Amino acid sequence: MTPTIKLTRRGFAGVAAGLLAAPAVANRAFAAASGAWPDRPVRMVVPFGAGGAIDTLARAFGQRFPEFANGQPLVIENRSGAGGMVAGAFVTTQPADGYTLMMADIGANALGKVLNPRITYDPMTGFTPLMHLVNLHAVLAASPALRPQSVAEILEEARRRPDGLVYSSAGVGNGSHLFMALLERQARVKMVHVPYRSGSETVTAVMRGDAQLCFPTLSSALSMIRGGQLRPVALGAGPSPILPQSPLMRDTLPGFDVAIWYGLAAPPGMEDALADRVNAVFGQIAALPEIRRAVEETQAGSIVGGSRQEFAAFIQREYERWTPVIREGGISLE
Repeated sequence: MTPTIKLTRRGFAGVAAGLLAAPAVANRAFAAASGAWPDRPVRMVVPFGAGGAIDTLARAFGQRFPEFANGQPLVIENRSGAGGMVAGAFVTTQPADGYTLMMADIGANALGKVLNPRITYDPMTGFTPLMHLVNLHAVLAASPALRPQSVAEILEEARRRPDGLVYSSAGVGNGSHLFMALLERQARVKMVHVPYRSGSETVTAVMRGDAQLCFPTLSSALSMIRGGQLRPVALGAGPSPILPQSPLMRDTLPGFDVAIWYGLAAPPGMEDALADRVNAVFGQIAALPEIRRAVEETQAGSIVGGSRQEFAAFIQREYERWTPVIREGGISLE
C-alpha cells in the first residue's frame, strides 16, 4: 500500500521555494565558475627556470592578464627540475579551481610517463588541457666547419660513418633531443648524442666544435646564425619570415614536421564552465597584436590558440607520435 503524504500549505510553500531556488543556486554556481573568475591572484607554474622561452612567454601573457581577468594579477612561479616533471607533479595535486595554472610542454604534460615510468603522475590524465598557446620554430643547425651542406648530404655522411657525427641537445627527452632521434629513426642513421642542460649550452657546444649538429629553437640560435657561428641547414617546420630562404626538413624527409610547442593546462577535473572561461581569457590575450608580434619577432614562433578540446586532441596525437620514437630509441630519464 502506498503511504499518503500530507502536505500542509506551509510545507507546500517551502517545497515550491526550494524548487524555485534550485535554478538560482545553479546560476550562481555557474557564475562563480565562469565570469566571476578570478577574484584573487592566479598562480602560473612554469616548469623551467627564469629567462627561457616558456618563462618569457608566461610573463608576456602575465603583463596583460589583469586587463581581461577582473584586474587580478598572474603570478609566475618557476618550479624547474626533472625536465619539467617537478612542476607537473605539483600542479596535478592542486585544486582545479582556476587559481593554479601551468605552462604546458611536451615532457611534463604529454610524454613524462614514457620517458620516466617512475614519476608519480600520468601526464595524459593528470591535467585539464586548456589551450595550445604557441609553436616555436626549430632549426637543424650545423658547425660551419662541417663539410656536408644539405640535409641529404649530412644523412649520407651519417650513413658512411655510423656514430661519426655528434649532436648536442638541451637534455635527454628534450625537444632538441627528440627531433634528432626522429631524424635518426626516419632516415635510418646513427649519430652520437651529447646532452647538455640548456638551449644556450646546446648551441655553444656546436660553436666550440664539441658537436657538429643541433636542433634548437630558432630564437636560441638566431644571433649565432646571423654572426656566422652556426649554419642553418633546414627548418623543422615553416616557412619562417625570419629565415625565408631556408629549406624545410620535409623537403628531404616527407612528413618530417617538428616544432617546440607550449600550452596552458590546469589540475585535473576542472569544471567545463570554468575551463571555458580560462580559455576565453587567454584567447583574448593571445589575440593582442603586441603578443603576436612578440612571439613572432622575439621567439621566432606563432600563436596557435583554439579550443581546449583541440588542445587535448593535439596532446593525444603528440603522445602517439613520439612514444615509439622514445621506446625504439631507448630514451629514458630513469
